[in-house]
Amino acid sequence: MKLFLCSHFSSVGSLIKEEIENKKVAFIPTASLREGYTGYVGSARKLFKKLGAIVTEIDISAETYSTIQSVFEDADVIYFTGGNSFFLIDQLRKTGTDELLKKELAKGKLMIGESAGAIICAPSIQYIEQMDEKPEDYSQEDDAGLDLIDFYVLPHYLTAPFKKVTEKIMTEFSDLNLCPINNRQGIVIDGEGSKVICKD
Repeated sequence: MKLFLCSHFSSVGSLIKEEIENKKVAFIPTASLREGYTGYVGSARKLFKKLGAIVTEIDISAETYSTIQSVFEDADVIYFTGGNSFFLIDQLRKTGTDELLKKELAKGKLMIGESAGAIICAPSIQYIEQMDEKPEDYSQEDDAGLDLIDFYVLPHYLTAPFKKVTEKIMTEFSDLNLCPINNRQGIVIDGEGSKVICKD
């Protein structure tokens, strides 16, 4: 499985530019839809454009399953923006896109997860509730994540405005296999395991 997980994609995406250049990207802004600040979505679009990627934007909370399926099947890379992790996992599970994604990843496609997009890869996303408020219309009976990785990404570690909350999560969930990353780091996961790479 190929994953690239990060806090802030536009700051570190060039680290994997050979995986993105001139590739077809399914761009999923769903997690950001209910957020006040969404500047990171625009900056990610800009970076993909700069790298010559062919981007198809799709909101999984609004599209039919067959449309999502054809976009995913056609894509080389599947990218999830940041935003609310609970809203994103709810939409993924509700629409069946979670299983569709796993099927495409099994074919060797790259998934890029930024912030919420990285958090949802863990076995559970319950640990992030202090950072992301659970939506009132959350329809899942549990907080299961996609279970693609055996650790828990903690994005924006010690960076404003998340400094205090990330410290608190690190302390309160010290029994979890947490992997804190700041906005200049990304986690590369491939057949050989996972490693954190840093933009100097």
